[in-house]
Amino acid sequence: MTIQKFITYDVLDVDGQVLTNECKLELNVLEKSGNYLIHKDISRHQIHQKQGTSSTRTRSEVRGGGRKPWRQKGTGRARAGSNRSPLWKGGGIIFGPKPKITTLKLNQKERKLALQTLLYNKRDFISVLDNFENIIDTPKTRTFFNLCKKCGISLEQKVLIIVSQKTTPLKLSTRNVKNVELILSSNLNTLSLLKAEQILLTPQAISEIKEIYCD
Repeated sequence: MTIQKFITYDVLDVDGQVLTNECKLELNVLEKSGNYLIHKDISRHQIHQKQGTSSTRTRSEVRGGGRKPWRQKGTGRARAGSNRSPLWKGGGIIFGPKPKITTLKLNQKERKLALQTLLYNKRDFISVLDNFENIIDTPKTRTFFNLCKKCGISLEQKVLIIVSQKTTPLKLSTRNVKNVELILSSNLNTLSLLKAEQILLTPQAISEIKEIYCD
């Protein structure tokens, strides 16, 4: 059974000062622990990241082996029909890996519920910065550092920045920072949320999260 939880965030400006407006987020979470859903969704995300391209050759795919190495009888050695046998060095591989696609099914409602549960669990580590997408108008990492310092965000921890749109100056200013991950609100996933120790949101991103994941 799910229950509704309401979270209210103070919106910060460029200087880290609290603005008069607030952002509210309404989340549906399980009445009891929903950690099993979070684990299932993270497993699905990691499985889908696998390339599945590892491959080995069987005895029919290894080059050579057309001639019988020696005659059947009279040599005193064991019978051999091909030097591409799996028993020989350089031969085929028995039951080796082949290219495959591995999937783990998770219903859309379960994915949304897992994401909302994790957002609620991380509620104390979320900060909302007004108009963050357009604050950095020139690609400069120093500007991003100063902004984080004013807003009390430590770059010694893993920081997840969720925006409604990725501007070019913002991408260039954050791409060389070690602990920062920049994603769109439409690409929000449980794995990125779980790894993050601090989460930076914008009011526009919160509105999109409400539309996509909290309907």
